[in-house]
Amino acid sequence: MKKYKIERKTLSEQVAERLEQEIREGTYKAGDQLPSEREMMEQFGVGRPAVREALFYLQKLGFVAINSGTRPRVIKPTSDAVLPRLSGVVQQLLEDPNGQTSLQDARVLFEVAVARHAAQQGTSADHAALRDALETNLHNIGDDPAFKRSDVAFHAALAKVTDNPIVVAVHDALSTLLDDQRAHALQRPGEDRIASEAHREIVEAIERGDPDAAEDAMRRHLQHHYGTYRTLKEGGPQTDSPG
Repeated sequence: MKKYKIERKTLSEQVAERLEQEIREGTYKAGDQLPSEREMMEQFGVGRPAVREALFYLQKLGFVAINSGTRPRVIKPTSDAVLPRLSGVVQQLLEDPNGQTSLQDARVLFEVAVARHAAQQGTSADHAALRDALETNLHNIGDDPAFKRSDVAFHAALAKVTDNPIVVAVHDALSTLLDDQRAHALQRPGEDRIASEAHREIVEAIERGDPDAAEDAMRRHLQHHYGTYRTLKEGGPQTDSPG
């Protein structure tokens, strides 16, 4: 019979799991202060190091904020906390030979849906934010670092139209993984102008409330971008298909 070694959880891991469970169940809500270190030591029957390690772990996950002189405070997790975990998992998947193609397919599925949603549900305030992002993008044509930043900001503005923090977090994670694609594709002269004109087409379709046109414009934009990336990075033929 094969034997397995079962690793026991440390005291700090047990404390962290219990506190996380209480936060998820609503025992402690965003803005609430957790008990003091001494109170938690008594509550869990552990020493100060275990309590502190548990709190640092929860801080890393984005559940609590720790400030000197005050008790730990429960906070609402943000994309800044989600990104490292989500990006780390996907980064491993990108090591697969078809990793970049899988990433592109996921991006198309995601951003096409976001563009469609923006055309269907976008408000006048959303339109104004997208128009501002577009104007910044157009203004930065010819300035590579500034254009890349405005390119990221434009797609982020689209994700924010959903008013969904999970969508925004997923977008931010995808965006960091696309740094290599963006850096290579924009090396081609005139590619920044092509990208910004595609952004203009997307915004105009959204402003008209035309989801089919917004979806089509986004799909063509991403397919062209990926084709350019493959040509410059991998030496493959430029193609308008995401694969």
